[in-house]
Amino acid sequence: MFVRRGAYYDSVTLMRVSGALAELPGTEVAIVAMATELNLGLARDLGFDVPGADPGDLLVALRGADIEAAVAELDRRLQAQAGRPAQGSQAAEQPPLTTRSAAARSAADLVLVSVPGEHAFCEALDAIEAGLPVMIFSDGVPVAQERLLKELADERGLLVMGPDCGTAVVGGVGLGFANVLRPGPVGVVAASGTGAQQVTCLLDLAGVGVSHVLGVGGRDLSAPIGGRATLRALRMLDDDPGTELIMLISKPPSPDVAESVQKVVATLRTPVVTALLGQGEDLTAATETALRALNRPVPQWPHHPADTSTRPGRSDGSAEGVLVGIYSGGTLCAEAASVAGRGEFTDYGDDAYTRGRAHPMIDPTLRLEALRRVRPGDVVLMDVVLGHGADPDPAAGLAPVIAGVPAPVVVALIGTEADPQGLRRQRAAFGQAGAAVFASNAQAARHARSLLGDPPGTGDQGQGRTR
Repeated sequence: MFVRRGAYYDSVTLMRVSGALAELPGTEVAIVAMATELNLGLARDLGFDVPGADPGDLLVALRGADIEAAVAELDRRLQAQAGRPAQGSQAAEQPPLTTRSAAARSAADLVLVSVPGEHAFCEALDAIEAGLPVMIFSDGVPVAQERLLKELADERGLLVMGPDCGTAVVGGVGLGFANVLRPGPVGVVAASGTGAQQVTCLLDLAGVGVSHVLGVGGRDLSAPIGGRATLRALRMLDDDPGTELIMLISKPPSPDVAESVQKVVATLRTPVVTALLGQGEDLTAATETALRALNRPVPQWPHHPADTSTRPGRSDGSAEGVLVGIYSGGTLCAEAASVAGRGEFTDYGDDAYTRGRAHPMIDPTLRLEALRRVRPGDVVLMDVVLGHGADPDPAAGLAPVIAGVPAPVVVALIGTEADPQGLRRQRAAFGQAGAAVFASNAQAARHARSLLGDPPGTGDQGQGRTR
């Protein structure tokens, strides 16, 4: 256990490094994180003697058979991630110490903020005052600060994506959790990260690409924020000559804000297809509407039945238990609960489950524990999201546990053929483990519901419970 003073790294880098160290042979515990009170408390709970530290310090807590090898791997990965010279090499030029000074010294046209939520406001404000749009990957930013940032940005004609903006694609460059997408005519505005990933992956499977994906944060269409970033993003895409159609995706919005946004949508030159969950819509149906609007054929979305030959004693016929939703994406979880109309759904990507640990798209630990608790007679429904930033091989950890679940498992596999994990390889691995695999989350939810004896067409927009 040790602390490196003043050694700041962004949370995405540290999540990846922690995950890599945890996989080293003989490693029992690997925490590499900024020394926030939350992370210090986590280390104490795990039995470490924690020295005094500040949030700007790097906390490293390792337990295992070969600590020296783990520290060497830590140094190698941090140097590689940060592009820093190895020890003994010529010192690099002093990097800028603030967001504003970095903006002044570079030709950057966008700032990505990924710091603990309590510090994100200052960095985002620096970006706005430097005249740059900003993507705030950080979560835990107070609503009042989000509102102020978006008001200030609006006055300057700038876009604030986030806070808690996990996915964006700007000019073909993916930011945060991002799938590899072909370029094309569809622009996306999304108050939802995994919702945007589902829609853009379905478009890609249909041979249609995107111009930009502008995430605005899951609270943007709430009453306190009022859709400020959504309206800015819609107008930007309306002015983009490469965007022929806009898709607007959101978790359940405030009714008043949704009405205001629809009034603006009616004034745009570019046609807009909306997928506002909670208003009787699902993401697959909205994608099909967009394809028809572009005069493109709607394909049969790929789905593959469970290979029950590898699962002696388990049938994917009618079950009698509970539909158990084990999700990493909040919007996908909400959509599945709504479509299934029954069951108990958990979004393990919610802030309550990610404090002090990596996101479940990277670290499957909590979802593996949930799979091991499934009882005979239940049906499991879960998402697996591919792309940059996500687990480099999710099937490696999940498929062996799925193979031992004493109940049918249905997987909504969100990805494209170009994603680094290999869409076909992942699909095959889950199928061989005995799971039914769907490209459409909504279709996966309907199939899972049918395994509990509900006929097709029943249950949509019902009352599946989320927590």
